[in-house]
Amino acid sequence: MIQRIGLIVLLAIFLTGCGAKKRTSNSHRDRRHQTTTVSRTLEPRKVQKDDSDKYPLPDDNGSFVKFPIATTQEYIETFAEIAKFEMKAYGIPASITLAQGILESGGGRGALTMRTNNHFGIKCHTGWTGDYDYHDDDEKGECFRKYNHPMYSFRDHSEFLSSRSRYASLFQLDADDYKGWAQGLSDAGYATDKRYPQKLISFIEQYGLHRFDKEVANEGYVVKKVAKDYDYKVHVVAKGDTLYSISRKYFVSVNELMKMNKMDNSNLAIGQEVIVKSETIKK
Repeated sequence: MIQRIGLIVLLAIFLTGCGAKKRTSNSHRDRRHQTTTVSRTLEPRKVQKDDSDKYPLPDDNGSFVKFPIATTQEYIETFAEIAKFEMKAYGIPASITLAQGILESGGGRGALTMRTNNHFGIKCHTGWTGDYDYHDDDEKGECFRKYNHPMYSFRDHSEFLSSRSRYASLFQLDADDYKGWAQGLSDAGYATDKRYPQKLISFIEQYGLHRFDKEVANEGYVVKKVAKDYDYKVHVVAKGDTLYSISRKYFVSVNELMKMNKMDNSNLAIGQEVIVKSETIKK
């Protein structure tokens, strides 16, 4: 009798072990569709201005975000302060940050945003080491960044724009030039929608979002423009190159490439020399 019980126990242990191995295998295989929320603290990069390190993300006391967000006005009320906070740290107009958040997140109610806290549609891109999820966008099953709190999405948005040379010209604009920012984001390839600038401007003017830019200015905060030097070099066109692929490689907008090379159209020939540039921020 005792031997029989012992055999039953051993069999149960064996089967449990097999089941665990099988579940582990399935979990690994299905990683594309399963993500785990990871606590990730984003430290400001000292890229655009020295003031960014003065604005570490505040602690959330539990009242920062109340889900679900029912209306666009509620979205604005919820995130206006963090947008102003990021403007002080990185110089991106609060009006632009809020308008992009509204548009990219569906006012905080979009499926991707609800799953990932990604309010700006930022894809994984090379070098992203945080959590992620997959979502159908321009192509099926694209990789998008995932955050464990919306504040990290707003900070990453600031870092994303301020650390890429393709957006560098935006930081030379006046802090209240939301129209210039809206057009510049489109020219730099932030979105494929040709009406992207008009949509951002529409949100800003409909909801009076530029008042938040003025509030930051009225606090005595002045956005500093960053002086930059540029290193120019030549890219030799290879088979399969397009202006878009070259712009992505060197973080320069297609329009800027065409202006630098005095091009009337986007046609390229193998062996053609294309002038590109990379920036160096003056210390």
